Parts: sequence; C-alpha cells; structure tokens
Amino acid sequence: MRTRLTAIVSLALLGIATTSAAQQGVPPGPHMLWNGGAWMIIGPLMMLVFLAAAVAVIVLVARWLGGGRRDDASGRREAARTALDILEERYARGEIDRQEFEERRSVLGR
Repeated sequence: MRTRLTAIVSLALLGIATTSAAQQGVPPGPHMLWNGGAWMIIGPLMMLVFLAAAVAVIVLVARWLGGGRRDDASGRREAARTALDILEERYARGEIDRQEFEERRSVLGR
C-alpha cells in the first residue's frame, strides 16, 4: 500500500514538473522544479494549510460561543439548576422533611 502511494505521488509530481517545464519552454531536467514549477506544489499545499487553519478557527469559535461544558455523553448541556430545583430534588429523595423544605423555600423566596 505504501509503495503504491509513493509511486502515485511520484508520478503526480513528475507530471506537474514536466508540465510546468513544458509550458515555460524549458527542457525537462533536474532544474525544472526550481524554475517556477515548485510553486505548483507549494501553492496547493499552502491552500490546504490555510483551509485547515480556517476550519480549526471556526470550530474553536463555535465551541466558545456554544458556551459551557457538556454534561452528558450525548453532548447536550444540562439546563442551569436553581437553588430551588436542588431543594425540591432533595425533598423528593427524602433527604429533608417537609418542615425543613418549607423553611428553606421561604428563605430562598426572599
């Protein structure tokens, strides 16, 4: 697999270099990549680097604007819980009795 990929890349580079040299009227030779043909390789590579950087920036900004951390495995954010919500949950679980629940709820209501 690696040998096949190397051969394909080598042929592609040879084709790019030969085409570049032929367009400039330079006979093919060892100097052909430095006579303007190198930009045909560097240009697309720089475009890919720029696109990767742009995508990374967009993803980071989207995460930053999305705010907060994700609370569960599905990636959904849990709604902000108020003190009253927590108090009701404790009462529902039986951690506090009705009298304590009412006292604390009246304090939170102020």
